[in-house]
Amino acid sequence: MRTMLLLIASLAFAPTLSAGDWPQFRGATGLGFSEDKNLPTEWSKDKGLRWKAELPSRGLSGPVIVGDRVYVTCSSGTRDDRLHVLAFDVKTGKELWHRQLAATGSTACHPKTCMAAPTPAADANGVYALFATGDLAAFDRDGNLRWYRSLVGDYPAVSNQVGMAASLAIAKDRLIVPMDNAGDSFLAAIDTKTGKNLWKIDRPRDINWTTPILRQVGDVTEVLFMSPKGLFAYDVATGKERWTYKQGGGSIPSPTLAGGMLFLPTNGVTAVKLTDKGAVGDAAWKGTGLTTKNASPLVYDGRIYTVNESGIVTCAEADTGKVIWKERLKGVFSASPIAGDNKLYVVDEAGTTSVLRTDSEAMDILGTNAIGEEVLGTPAIADGALFIRTGKSLFCVGKK
Repeated sequence: MRTMLLLIASLAFAPTLSAGDWPQFRGATGLGFSEDKNLPTEWSKDKGLRWKAELPSRGLSGPVIVGDRVYVTCSSGTRDDRLHVLAFDVKTGKELWHRQLAATGSTACHPKTCMAAPTPAADANGVYALFATGDLAAFDRDGNLRWYRSLVGDYPAVSNQVGMAASLAIAKDRLIVPMDNAGDSFLAAIDTKTGKNLWKIDRPRDINWTTPILRQVGDVTEVLFMSPKGLFAYDVATGKERWTYKQGGGSIPSPTLAGGMLFLPTNGVTAVKLTDKGAVGDAAWKGTGLTTKNASPLVYDGRIYTVNESGIVTCAEADTGKVIWKERLKGVFSASPIAGDNKLYVVDEAGTTSVLRTDSEAMDILGTNAIGEEVLGTPAIADGALFIRTGKSLFCVGKK
């Protein structure tokens, strides 16, 4: 019931979507769960697939799904300066269109990442693709370019030599663009129809890979954006700062919220009570054992889950932080966990997805599914299926 209420609250300020869409990083709510049922448990690279599509090149971004379209970004070239946006049919995996852009910003980054690291966002009108080069483009459903921005052209002091990866968030007709970096840092709301700034606020110059999440407070939608200096809440309509919480911050995994609580992945997880006026008082609880690295925490049906790089999965009560179980999976992990249909999906960098029961008092593995290709991006859930992008393919796992 709590999951459904969060979904309804999120969809109140999302674009016109169906309940089964996954339009941005970590889904319609931006919190990592889906209400879809009959989700898959067992598959491999040869069985249990609805379809598999080849991708032109590598990417760490997750797939996004709206209606009958799946959108994916990639980057290629000897300098990683060729940027790709593709659309596929949800049911068949048929490639519907493929567009390419030339990068205008720096392609310097850590060897593990690439320019197609930020996850795009989509709505009923099409897709919005942000790349680590600062190139931002909007395409309609048929692949026609609606507008384009070179953010480093507009703001030349933007600089990040290790690669940007923060993803877009979308609230009705506003695209929330996070650009924290070592140079000209800002958070902006861009008109989805025109690509023009509706507002832009300066941010501390700090490398930061977290993705904003949204919270509805009465008639006001807040953008919650975490950085090493704390969490900042802004009015999505105006960009005005509404409140801050500076007792916890971080720069890689993103925060989450549920049941009147904010969960910050900092030194484990710090849980803070929320009111209409923002975070209140000291932490409700601190879970130093709820360790993270790259993966964002997930709250699903009253429980919080974390996954660290070495595969330690921790399940705790979201209200109290009391650990219910803690076990290690084999592998190295970067992607954030996602959930739906009483199943937790945790995928390692080698492309093996462990499916865990979410209503068990101990770790209960329902399936261990290897596809044998590198996975660094977070999967998506939509249309009763799981969508997994690898370094060279897009898999749709589910019934045909």
